[in-house]
Amino acid sequence: MKRTQKGMTLLSFVIVLAVVGFFAYVAMKLFPMYSEYYSVRAALKGLSDEAGIAQQDPARIQDLFFRRLYINYSENVKKEHVKLKRVDDGWQMDVQYEVRKPLVGNLDVVGKFQTTQMLTRGGGAAN
Repeated sequence: MKRTQKGMTLLSFVIVLAVVGFFAYVAMKLFPMYSEYYSVRAALKGLSDEAGIAQQDPARIQDLFFRRLYINYSENVKKEHVKLKRVDDGWQMDVQYEVRKPLVGNLDVVGKFQTTQMLTRGGGAAN
């Protein structure tokens, strides 16, 4: 009786390992970008839950927002990325920014993030 071996060769194992390693490397580059985005959303949500936020002036609202981001070590959101617009019963806060991280050689990973939060007396839902 002749037996045949089944399984992966060393070359196929190395190829699979390289592909898995590449995707793990890309995930390590993407994770901080998305983690920061969720910190921005959490800061906006916390700001909307704050009492009397609808009556605050825009400079005070931005100061409170950036204090919350400072706690979460957020470094990519700048003042020019934050827009406040007056609505009927409060403010609408838009945050739109871009993060660019080097990947391999001259290739970069670019993430564009945008979120909106209504800052009213009763709070509001984030988009």
